[in-house]
Amino acid sequence: MARSSIVSGLSGVLNEYLKLRRSLGFALEREGRQLPQFVAFLEAHDSVIITASLALRWALLSPSGSRSQSASRLGMVRGFAKYLAALDARTEVPCHELLPLPSSRKLIPYIYTDADICALMRTTQILNGLKQMTYATLIGLLATTGMRVGEAIALDHQDVNVAAGMLVVRHGKFGKSRELPLHATTSAALSAYARDRDLALRYPRSPSFLLSLAGTRLNYKNVHFSFLRLLRASGVDARHCRPRIHDLRHTFAVNTLLRWYREGVAVDARLPSLSTYLGHVSPASTYWYLTATPELLQCASQRVERLVGSAS
Repeated sequence: MARSSIVSGLSGVLNEYLKLRRSLGFALEREGRQLPQFVAFLEAHDSVIITASLALRWALLSPSGSRSQSASRLGMVRGFAKYLAALDARTEVPCHELLPLPSSRKLIPYIYTDADICALMRTTQILNGLKQMTYATLIGLLATTGMRVGEAIALDHQDVNVAAGMLVVRHGKFGKSRELPLHATTSAALSAYARDRDLALRYPRSPSFLLSLAGTRLNYKNVHFSFLRLLRASGVDARHCRPRIHDLRHTFAVNTLLRWYREGVAVDARLPSLSTYLGHVSPASTYWYLTATPELLQCASQRVERLVGSAS
């Protein structure tokens, strides 16, 4: 009785912890799935408090068995333990040294060519009916707006105004909302999808703009699984770097910067606008793209050389 009430208490505190952090703009999708499993692990080991040893044992149970996954799991527990320690002094907060994260660098993005994107959209024909339309529209939307996948999935009918050529991202990262102007061709494609979607599914179960075959909002994991299937069937060259769906966002950002360089515009002056459009916390996040691809780095270097040359 005592044990179950304590564990029930831990579950309640966990819910408060997740609610608080989500109110600050954190999505916490993995934490929302895995921390309840950690609480259940404590219950299975008759523990009424978080201990460093149990936290480490749970972290090492990572399904993939990789060190980075285990370190990530321990990091989730560490955040929860810090919160819980303020309520229960017996709580042990596992230190970083128990399972340090391996040094990491940002992945070099795969930059899709126009032919790659067309191939992916054509390959959606291997899917059925509404699913084909939905994934072709999703890929096109990501490629032309640079949205995050989660942001596109979260769009509702009210967020897409094709008449005004505008959509609203209400569920951006860190809770930030923003408006995105759309190219006329993108608006036309979204309008055509909405018409065909409504004909195919007259009574959807969700207000989502992009719908699954069941009439519900797309599932994040299922989207990645379906995209991988499309990628394999599309013939996109993945020998040197496996393309990801998120790389459509990188491609949009890199191509925008390249176009500005080729047009001779003041990239530094426009970068904050691109940062806002992409939903970055600050332009510093957007500056990373300047070193993301050799072509962009070369453009930036040439711009500096011209400026130095003109000043000398």
